[in-house]
Amino acid sequence: MPVPPAPAPPAASWRAAPWRRHGSATAAAAPSTTPKSLLLLLPVLLLLLFALSRAPDLTFSSTSTAADAVADEAASFSSSRHIRPFDCYASPQASPVVANLVEGVPYPFFYSLADMGTLPDHPHKNIARLLKGKRFRKPDISETIQELLGGEVGRGDPSGGVVVDVGGNVGMASFAAAVMGFRVVVFEPVFENLQRICDGVYLNRVLDRVVVYHAAASDRVGNITMHKVIGRLDNSAISATGAKLAFKSNQEVAVVVSTIPLDEVIPDTERVLMIKIDVQGWEYHVLRGASKLLSRRKGEAPYLIYEEDERLLQASNTSTQEIRAFLSSVGYNDCTRHGTDAHCTKE
Repeated sequence: MPVPPAPAPPAASWRAAPWRRHGSATAAAAPSTTPKSLLLLLPVLLLLLFALSRAPDLTFSSTSTAADAVADEAASFSSSRHIRPFDCYASPQASPVVANLVEGVPYPFFYSLADMGTLPDHPHKNIARLLKGKRFRKPDISETIQELLGGEVGRGDPSGGVVVDVGGNVGMASFAAAVMGFRVVVFEPVFENLQRICDGVYLNRVLDRVVVYHAAASDRVGNITMHKVIGRLDNSAISATGAKLAFKSNQEVAVVVSTIPLDEVIPDTERVLMIKIDVQGWEYHVLRGASKLLSRRKGEAPYLIYEEDERLLQASNTSTQEIRAFLSSVGYNDCTRHGTDAHCTKE
């Protein structure tokens, strides 16, 4: 009886065989191609690792350099155990920021508004100027500061010493000095103003020249209640009566602020070219807190500018006469009036 032919293999088995052959061929070819791929990938991987290792330096080198400069500058003014310089980088950013260059000064600078006015009906006059393409109106004090530092006081030499700005507001005096190259120490107790000073520090690129203190300069270390005038923060004052003198209808908010004498912050070894004080009637207390600094001999004592508004002084229970008597006791016998400011020297 004839033997029947062997049955054909199932279709699936027949199709699987080529897959197995293809797979084995690929596996056989792999040893010859893998070393070449690795050789090509190795330089790429090394470059990537190098770039990652350098990334922190590439990304943060400018910031760390600026931070180091700030730390070096602040270190010379942080000898007081009572207060440390304000860190603009750690402060919440003010928003919105409305800033512009100041008109008509030899060394232009930016400052940022703290009060926007009553929007949209009655914006701040400088917002209206900005919309018209004009610069911010020049504050009188900024021109005065630059004239003095460029002439008899600083002789235009930024290496000559420090300018102290007490009652910095938004920095109109501080930046007038800083853009000339002078180092500045500024005291400002109103937080909203402090944020605008930080804006100006960045906009004017003077991070390495300006040291800021969130405090009211006074004649003792401690705390005191300050009265903020909403809508006119530049008129905020220690005295509630003084805060209300010019803007009786504005809301007033009482806040507790730190106080520190200038003698606690300014080192004896630091040459001070100028002290500007505008603190809405608290000038006498600021001056008493700088007794040691003001007692320096002629030629080393700072040029002094302070607001001499009798109404504001009386609201803080002091007077022009009391201030003049104190200044005479530390050698400042030559004082002249310039508007509402007094300029005093040891002549």
